[in-house]
Amino acid sequence: MNNDAFSDIRTALVTGANSGLGRAIAQGLSAAGWRVGLVARDRARGEAALAEIRSATGNPHLQLFVADLASQAEVRALAESVLQHFDVLHLLVNNAGTAFRERRLSPDGIERALAVNHLAPFLLTHRLLDRLTASAPAQIINVGTRMNTALDLDDWNWERRPYRMMAAYGQSKLGNLHFTFELARRLAGSGVRVNCVFPGVFRSNLGGTDGAQGLFWRLVDRLIGWALPTPERAARGVLRLAFDESVAQADGAYLWNGRPIQAPAQARDPELNRRVWTLSLAVTGLGDTSSHQ
Repeated sequence: MNNDAFSDIRTALVTGANSGLGRAIAQGLSAAGWRVGLVARDRARGEAALAEIRSATGNPHLQLFVADLASQAEVRALAESVLQHFDVLHLLVNNAGTAFRERRLSPDGIERALAVNHLAPFLLTHRLLDRLTASAPAQIINVGTRMNTALDLDDWNWERRPYRMMAAYGQSKLGNLHFTFELARRLAGSGVRVNCVFPGVFRSNLGGTDGAQGLFWRLVDRLIGWALPTPERAARGVLRLAFDESVAQADGAYLWNGRPIQAPAQARDPELNRRVWTLSLAVTGLGDTSSHQ
């Protein structure tokens, strides 16, 4: 595909872009005139979101990519498709996340929350890193959560512990912080910035298509969902990194509304950042082949 016509257009890829926060981020970028790749697991929902964003913004430069991020083979295929369609990439937003009520395994034998929330963005970012570097200045934004937890690095696949949904979710999302801090260290001076953003608490369908939202949470949403911020409002904190010059130079940071916040103690330990990195390389079959040391 000839991309010469897009050489001057800022280009972004957003995972989990068919609903909620990801869709709001994609629409915000589209409204600002960016070329946007939307990653969705379900083609029909992805096509509907793309059509609605195109109608709302008038931006024709939208591209749908379909992939189940629980599967490493599909993550690799996604990266190849992105590289074929986009000759430049200025922004990668690793937003997709989910939760499960019981322990479920990915096609690769990995606990699914860990597979989707941490290992998928780790693998996708590595596969797209050369394109981001060649497009610098560029940025990677990992959408995180705010839970005071620690990864059990001896049992992160939940093989020896009773499975708990929120603990598994929180620990998998803590992987985003370990990844952010270590990748930022390795990319220093490359022109590619890496940050993790907590979007705040907002009205979300987290895990809704994976059975995580049981009767209790549906009742909570009915009772107080109206009082929670919308995904569009939550997206502002992510979009600030792309649009707001006052936070445009943040790098290796954990941010909420453009301001640094403190990460859990485990994620602040550089040795543990490196240990999570090494484990993640092994599980994704990458090996430490990155030139960004």
